[in-house]
Amino acid sequence: MSPAHAQELPDHLCVVLLSGLGDVVHGLPVINALRDAKPRMRVTWVAEPMPAQVLVGHPSVDRVIEYRRRDGFRGVRKLRADLRDAGPFDAAINFNVYFKSIWPTLLSRAPRRIGFDRARSFEGVWLVANEHLPPGPRAHTADMFLEFAESFGVAVETPEWRMCFSEMELQQQRTFFQRFSGKPVATVIPASATHKKDWLPSRWVDVVDGLKARGFQVVMAGGPGEREQSIGREIVAATTGVDWAMGDSVRKLAWIIGGSRLVVAPDTGPVHIARALGVPVVGIYGHTNPWRVGPWRAYENLWIDHYTEGRPDPANRTPRWNVMPGITSVEVLAKIDVAVREYGVATHRAALER
Repeated sequence: MSPAHAQELPDHLCVVLLSGLGDVVHGLPVINALRDAKPRMRVTWVAEPMPAQVLVGHPSVDRVIEYRRRDGFRGVRKLRADLRDAGPFDAAINFNVYFKSIWPTLLSRAPRRIGFDRARSFEGVWLVANEHLPPGPRAHTADMFLEFAESFGVAVETPEWRMCFSEMELQQQRTFFQRFSGKPVATVIPASATHKKDWLPSRWVDVVDGLKARGFQVVMAGGPGEREQSIGREIVAATTGVDWAMGDSVRKLAWIIGGSRLVVAPDTGPVHIARALGVPVVGIYGHTNPWRVGPWRAYENLWIDHYTEGRPDPANRTPRWNVMPGITSVEVLAKIDVAVREYGVATHRAALER
């Protein structure tokens, strides 16, 4: 980055990145790169309550403001007060393309408000930005986010997430995994926030039994939603020896993933936590395009991809209905075998490595 570009970086940056867990994880390499380019820059991040947990204690984020959209006008008033207390801001970048990002972008009152171009935005979001990224093709979400770093003249040659845990969390992690006596752990995320992305519980049972036969301790993890919990309970009831860890703590889910040797999941946010922590993912895709939403630049040889027809196209965001039921447990177990051979995920270990 040239000195001229360094001068263009703001002293105080407001980051508007709402949406789900995966999108917030995708934004971390951009913010890390901007902070590296200007270490004294302050960063305030506006996020929704659940994914905001990922940002707790992050070294590149000075303040996290939770925007509770479900509170309606009361939530907007609280957001305005929080932004006034955190500001003033020199610039705001809006990673989102939907209406929900309009209020935090406007209420930042930043003189520079940077967003996506009109063609890649929806619901008039481009109107609240006074600077726009150059028009470009749709791509993997993380690749599109990197364009914001480029807009400041910052190249992200080696993306870094820098997700971290407190000493107390690390101790909780050690205690959790010690009872498995070094046995390799495979964490299964059985469901996503959208039922159309989910797989069949009966086939998950086959996969869980196959993981155990390959020497893994299986941990069932995921979100607190009633449907997700119901699917998890159905799977656990049909097999034995599965450790139950589904709940409402994103922080706990993250350190469980961080201590695992393998994650098996459909299209869901924890996949991207695994990618950020360097944990191989067997991803199950049919409804959504893994080249747009899968683990970023990693583990392609572990994907079960029933979405792609012909040449991969990360710009394709059209959902494919009723495709997930066509994926067999045999296909998933075959990819688990690839992970065992090529990533060494079934190796027994005496102590937690991460």
